[in-house]
Amino acid sequence: MTKGSFRVLIVALLALAIFLGWRAWDGWQKSYDPQTVVAASLQGLQEQNVLVPFTARYVAVVTSTQNRLGLEAKKTLIMPGTVRYEVDLAKLKPADLDWDAANNALTVILPPLRLAGPEIDIDAISEYRDGLILLTLTDAEQALDAANRKAGQAELIKQARGDTPMRLAENAARAAIEQSFAMPLKAAGIDAKVTARFKR
Repeated sequence: MTKGSFRVLIVALLALAIFLGWRAWDGWQKSYDPQTVVAASLQGLQEQNVLVPFTARYVAVVTSTQNRLGLEAKKTLIMPGTVRYEVDLAKLKPADLDWDAANNALTVILPPLRLAGPEIDIDAISEYRDGLILLTLTDAEQALDAANRKAGQAELIKQARGDTPMRLAENAARAAIEQSFAMPLKAAGIDAKVTARFKR
């Protein structure tokens, strides 16, 4: 065999190896069933248990008043707190996933967002009081403190449930879930459109 023939043979063998490798890779990618990939993605999400796509900090300003013995006492509480927006991934079931094979599209129905907290920033709390006599002579201060704490936490949750933060949290949750399903599908060679929406 001449040197030139040997080179031609080597090139031919390399070309054949590349072709066979490509066919194997192409067949390996095509062997993935989209629903199998989706099921594996769902299991992975369920194992995470909870998704926290969004957190926000709010400040509650509340005032309570007590009237006793012809006197008035008043306390104002300024209380910052952080609220987490969570998705309970354990509630995400196979029935919440709809794979449209004709359009390579996946729809995911999410359980409603839940709020966790508020986590109060104790070091940042401020208080203002008025009516020192009544506060000193009675237990009015303890009653006002309890009322303010309860009202403050309720106010933080009320702010957290506002239209704007809820919309931001839902958008963040949808984006995170869509990516969690789309990336494994793409890695398996499946170009799919993933849409997540909340159960109402």
